[in-house]
Amino acid sequence: MGLTVGIDIGGTKIAAGVVDEEGRILARVRAATPGRDAEQVEQKVSEMVLSLRNDHDIEAVGIGAAGFVDEKRSRVNFAPNLGWKDEPLRMAVESVVDLPVVVENDANAAAWGEYRFGAGKGRDFLVTITVGTGIGAGIILEGALYRGRWGAAAEFGHLNVDPGGRPCGCGNRGCWEQYASGNALVREARYLASERRSEAETLLDLGDGTPEGVQGLHVTQAAREGDPVALAAFDFVSRWLGQGMADVTAILDPECFVIGGGVSEAGELLLASTVRAFTESVSGKETRQLPKIVIAKLGNAAGLVGAADLARFR
Repeated sequence: MGLTVGIDIGGTKIAAGVVDEEGRILARVRAATPGRDAEQVEQKVSEMVLSLRNDHDIEAVGIGAAGFVDEKRSRVNFAPNLGWKDEPLRMAVESVVDLPVVVENDANAAAWGEYRFGAGKGRDFLVTITVGTGIGAGIILEGALYRGRWGAAAEFGHLNVDPGGRPCGCGNRGCWEQYASGNALVREARYLASERRSEAETLLDLGDGTPEGVQGLHVTQAAREGDPVALAAFDFVSRWLGQGMADVTAILDPECFVIGGGVSEAGELLLASTVRAFTESVSGKETRQLPKIVIAKLGNAAGLVGAADLARFR
């Protein structure tokens, strides 16, 4: 198959691109997500596909959406960030663009992109962990995307790591993403900045001077400049991330973890502490082959590229 379009639907933006068989993005468009109304989002997605189709011979469309996607890769059963339930996304877009459409969970699409063209290329037992607002994940087993019986596998962000702990948007408490995500990083940095103001000068200056003004990019920049509070926040998140990955290893025994998402752009700030915490926590470390842990290569394009490529395997 030739060119396909990949779509990555996020809570604030929609990214779309024409992708060739080598994973190269030939053209790209972007738009703000038009609220939580599914019909408006579907209309915007269709418009973006038609726009790209004007200049390229497109054969199929792959859509990545944050939420539970059914086993037929057709409907979004539940997308909390978009407010969707039982949404027939594939049918809605196909009826407008007159092309075959595949719908996939966005983290699964990113996992496939990294496996095919990124940091996981050539590794047939792979787990990707997408550390962004929350935690997403995808599993590649023996070179195939593992989706579970009903399409909702790899929701590792909602593993219960702290019973009775922090409330989560899913309705439970103590989910992994409440301790090892972009939101967790900012929450911890703000808390530490309020407790240790005299040590957080760099971090606070990057915002508006208050702990409440600290944002994710501020934490990363301050940590790179040696701010002890920002470094402590990264250490907190990295320890939880590494411990959770050790638990996943006990279940899946992967060859490699690929860490992606916005927080992964911190590189070694995140990776070194995560690897250390993982190595300390994994069971049987002296007697087993440990998986490699690497940072994703495709960055924010992983979901788009992966969705486009999955459209070739519908």
